[in-house]
Amino acid sequence: MASPLRQFDIKELIPVEIAGYNISFTNASLWMVITVVSSVMFFMIATSKRRIVPGVLQAFAENLLEVASTVVTDNVGRGGKPFFPFVFCLFIFILFGNLLGLVPTAFTFTSHLAVTGAMALIIFVTITLIGIFRHGLRFFTLFFPSGAPIVSAPVLVPIEIVSYLSRPVSLGVRLFANMVAGHVLLKVIGGFVVSLGAFFVIPGVVPFAALVAVTVLEIMVAVIQAYVFAILTCVYLHDALHLH
Repeated sequence: MASPLRQFDIKELIPVEIAGYNISFTNASLWMVITVVSSVMFFMIATSKRRIVPGVLQAFAENLLEVASTVVTDNVGRGGKPFFPFVFCLFIFILFGNLLGLVPTAFTFTSHLAVTGAMALIIFVTITLIGIFRHGLRFFTLFFPSGAPIVSAPVLVPIEIVSYLSRPVSLGVRLFANMVAGHVLLKVIGGFVVSLGAFFVIPGVVPFAALVAVTVLEIMVAVIQAYVFAILTCVYLHDALHLH
C-alpha cells in the first residue's frame, strides 16, 4: 500500500524559474485555479436566472451569502460591512477548496501549511495595518486590557503580544491539521477496502462502510473549517476595529 502521505506531494506541472527562484506551476496551483473557476462558475450559473422563489442552486448560493453575512455582522459588528466581500471570498475559496479536495484524484491545497499559513499571514498583516491606520498609536492599547492595574503591565503586555502574534499560527495550523488528518484517515481506510477485496469479500464491506461514514464526516469538517476560518478572521478584525 502506498504511503497515505504521498497524496500531499507537490508536483511540478509547468517548470518556471526566475532569478534562481522556483515559481513553477504545480498541482497545488492548478487546484487553486480550479477552485476559483468552479466557485465563480457556480455563482454565475446560480444567479443567471434569479427568481423570487429560488431554485436549488439559487437557494444554495443565497444561503452561502447569508452565512457569510451573518458571520460578519455577528463577529465584526459596527463598521464590518466594508469587509464583507473579503470575508465572503475567503470563506468560499476555502470551502470549495476543501470540498473539491475530497474528489478522487483531486489535490487538497488546504492540506499544506505553506498555503494555509500564507493565507493566515496575509490576513494577520492586513488586519494589523487596518488597526494601525484607523487608530494610530492607540492601536497598541490592544496589548493592555482596559481597567487592568498599571503595575500588571510588565506581565500582561508580553502575554498579550505573544497571544496576538500566535494568531496566524493558530489560524493556519488549525485548517492544515484538520485537512491532513482527515485525508490520511480516508486513505488508510480506503487501502483496507482494496486489500480486503472491496465488495467481493465480506470483510471488505466493513471498511467500506467506515469509509462512507468518514467521507460524510470529512464533508462536514470541510464546511466547518471554512466557517471557523471566516469566524476567526472576523473576530480578529473586530479587535482591530474596536480595540477590545
